[in-house]
Amino acid sequence: MFVSLGLLQASRTKLVAAISKLDTFVIILFIVVQNIKILNGLKVLELASVLAGPSVGQFLAECGAEVIKVENPGTTGDVTRSWKLSTENPENSVSAYFSSVNWGKKSLALDITQAEGYKVLLQLVAWADVVLASYKPGDDIKLGVDYATLSAYKEGLVYGHITGYGRTNDKVGYDAIIQAESGFMYLNGEPNGASVKMPVALVDVLAGHQLKEGILLALLQKMQSGKGSYVEVSLYQAAISSLVNQATNWLQAGVEPQKMGSEHPNIVPYGRAFDTSDGGQVILAVGNDKQFAQLCRILGKEELAQVPEFATNAQRVKNREQVNAHLQALIATWPQEELLKQLDKAKIPAGGIQPISKALQREEAEPLLLHSDKKAGIRQFCAQLEGSSSDTSALLAPPDYGQQTQQILQEVLDFSLQQIEELKQKGILG
Repeated sequence: MFVSLGLLQASRTKLVAAISKLDTFVIILFIVVQNIKILNGLKVLELASVLAGPSVGQFLAECGAEVIKVENPGTTGDVTRSWKLSTENPENSVSAYFSSVNWGKKSLALDITQAEGYKVLLQLVAWADVVLASYKPGDDIKLGVDYATLSAYKEGLVYGHITGYGRTNDKVGYDAIIQAESGFMYLNGEPNGASVKMPVALVDVLAGHQLKEGILLALLQKMQSGKGSYVEVSLYQAAISSLVNQATNWLQAGVEPQKMGSEHPNIVPYGRAFDTSDGGQVILAVGNDKQFAQLCRILGKEELAQVPEFATNAQRVKNREQVNAHLQALIATWPQEELLKQLDKAKIPAGGIQPISKALQREEAEPLLLHSDKKAGIRQFCAQLEGSSSDTSALLAPPDYGQQTQQILQEVLDFSLQQIEELKQKGILG
């Protein structure tokens, strides 16, 4: 069983109480407890592919769980293994895309559509605490990997399921389609311009975060009741729940949100890019009138904040274009870095627009970067949890297709080499 927050806290309390009698052994023990990964001992079976489900598997692995990723020999594994840039080695089974959400896992190439392969899967289900799936509703039942079936093989099983539109709709969910259907693309773009998809699979990312939360709640509930849970998150509902203020602009204020480029419908100046004298760009996130007055002072036009049409945020929203025109004229006389330094000193929210290559070089990004065996990636878990280790140096690199198949069958299921060879001969193992 994984280490619970309650047990960890109780251990700390007892150790602190014994502080007056600490000897070398207790000091070492205290350090070990303080740096334990909170989900050590949790066993996860990942039947999910692409982005949303696998991102949850990596998150659990980063927190200490053992994660086995079952991959289909019929497709040579997760489809994202083949989603490669033109510059990537076509022979490499670990694409840059696959590397984004598959750290910390072991790969088992297993054909679960064959009876013997399915029996192997059921043995792994009996081993697991959590199953992650991303099957279209109905396909899970046809394959015998639905929650009702698998929970019969493991008492207390937590089953996390990513769907496109929920359990009652068998339409396959794709991030780009749901960005269109949920309103994201309608909003994204310049006024009167084309609708534009977000440049990352944002809905998949959001759904992954929702499923992480659901699984953690299910594990907490299991600690209290001993019972497992079925946790389902649809891409569509994850997208809708993430519309936040844009949704309530319609629900409460009756205003249909429209494309505004980088502008904010409720705040000015907020989000728009302003050109600087050296060819750079800065954006502002001025959230109140005091900040706007300070901004005008730094730009050398303090009286601008006293103009009735600009003095309050409500007035600035009404006179958005005039405000932006004044600011652009003033900002155009400043080099980017010099202006950002002055704004930072005054605690005025501002930033320079920069490419990903530069963003990843910032000091704040460094703890999130993963490197191993010429593979690179990004951590899924960036929160700093006191008392839990955030060290990822021992995290397994994204596995090659079927890399640990033999190891898993031998060490987890106690298969002999002869049994493994027989499964290979029958085409059950990839």
